[in-house]
Amino acid sequence: MSEVSVPAHLPELIRNHIRRYLESDGADGHMWDSSVVGGAGLVPTLLLTTTGRKSGKPRMIPVVYGKTEAGYVIVASKAGAPSHPAWYLNLTAHPEVEVQIGAKRFRARTRTATGAERSTLWDQMVEIAPLYSDYQTQTKREIPVVILEPHGD
Repeated sequence: MSEVSVPAHLPELIRNHIRRYLESDGADGHMWDSSVVGGAGLVPTLLLTTTGRKSGKPRMIPVVYGKTEAGYVIVASKAGAPSHPAWYLNLTAHPEVEVQIGAKRFRARTRTATGAERSTLWDQMVEIAPLYSDYQTQTKREIPVVILEPHGD
């Protein structure tokens, strides 16, 4: 797995979350209190490392996740902003990512869910993080649902 530093451009809340997650090997940070951003309480988070589409450098971000038959699922909400989050644009350019869930680290291939699969996974993620439903009403874009399929190298 690549060495990644905590990105300075991220808000302090997110930088602290990443730092705690890394320093504790996921013991502090895997379950994140989403109420600090208006959420419903504790949600599971993973650390996602993408390759910057412009810089080629590793970029890390904590993301709420769920489980699926293929692996894991995440949502590119950007809190309902009109544009996709940078991490989503990165993984569309470079679909191979690194993931940390708790102390477990692995590589994964990503793909964006569509159709009935997206609908099912969207509903699952709204159960985990109800704010996603609000975020979708705030934007005209369809918020992407991404599947992370672990693989060995």
